[in-house]
Amino acid sequence: MSRILLIRLRQIGDVVFTTPAIRALRERFPGAHLTYIVEPGAAPIVARSPHLNDVIVSPRGRRGTQWIRNIALGLRLRRARYDLAIDFHGGPRSSLLAWLSGAPVRVGYDVAGRGWMYTTRVARPRALRPRHSVENQWDLLEAIGIGPSDRSRYPVEMPLDAGVASAVDARLARADVHCGDALVVVHVSAGNPFRRWPIERFAALVAALARADPRRRVIVTSGPSEREAANRVIAQARDALAVGDRARVVDCGEFALDELRALFERASLYIGGDSGPLHVAATTRTAIVGLYGPTLPARSAPWRAPDLVAEAVEVHGLPCRPCDQRVCAPGDFRCLTWITPEQVAAAAERALARTRTSDPPSDGPRRADHDKM
Repeated sequence: MSRILLIRLRQIGDVVFTTPAIRALRERFPGAHLTYIVEPGAAPIVARSPHLNDVIVSPRGRRGTQWIRNIALGLRLRRARYDLAIDFHGGPRSSLLAWLSGAPVRVGYDVAGRGWMYTTRVARPRALRPRHSVENQWDLLEAIGIGPSDRSRYPVEMPLDAGVASAVDARLARADVHCGDALVVVHVSAGNPFRRWPIERFAALVAALARADPRRRVIVTSGPSEREAANRVIAQARDALAVGDRARVVDCGEFALDELRALFERASLYIGGDSGPLHVAATTRTAIVGLYGPTLPARSAPWRAPDLVAEAVEVHGLPCRPCDQRVCAPGDFRCLTWITPEQVAAAAERALARTRTSDPPSDGPRRADHDKM
């Protein structure tokens, strides 16, 4: 194979989950030209990948003009004469682009109404199976003869931009956060409302974490559309603390996706729901506490070497879990609202304790390099 086209549209976390496959394809076809089609929101995940030759950023257009964009991009792909196209998404637009590419080998899921667009079809059960999303996507690689997935050999990846890292370091210094501080990042938003833990719970958690250690600094982050939620968490957490402790809750404003990647690199711990930033955090060596409501850790826990620290907080025994996140059957979102700040704080302290016993001492910011794992 001399020219390979990869397609994964939509969500940040889903694109992160394809990065192990990108490395595997580069190993299997070292001389191939690899192109990845991605939408703007997730483009920073793969923009600096050393395994890709080209990244095509293709935004979704308005309903009336989307078909024109698709045809134009399809013609561009056809002119590039790809030998192989792999559609990790399986949606209407991605399957159409795979077909329009004209690649003689097109690999995708056997989805009703769209399977005919692929020359190699892989079964994808509709049921929500307790199987990791990386493994589900890896089925497409096995269909072309690539061996099994391996968390240690093929972790999720998002290369660190040194310039962005330096800018984030300077930004933290201006906020009075220094290398000797124990930095905890708490991400309070999720793109899906079914995965949002209540603001009051986040505030209680942030206050408890800040109160527990005078060396600790807690930074609250959010998506661009939920900055008000982050502000409320910060305000409520500070109100719950003694005056002298309030500076431990740090307000650094908004971070772009590549800035979040650099911030997570600096942190001792990341806490957040099952959303894109959690999986960006998984590209570092930073300890992670994930809150899982309607989703299962078996499907979306951090995909990286098993010796790296991760804790999952979830409510066991609910017959409605996992769900398709369209309607809450009980009506009270109990898969999340039954998780308490005390449970998450306890998981955070366990993760930090495990990190202290497993990491070598360091005098500077944490920097990860999966290529050396």
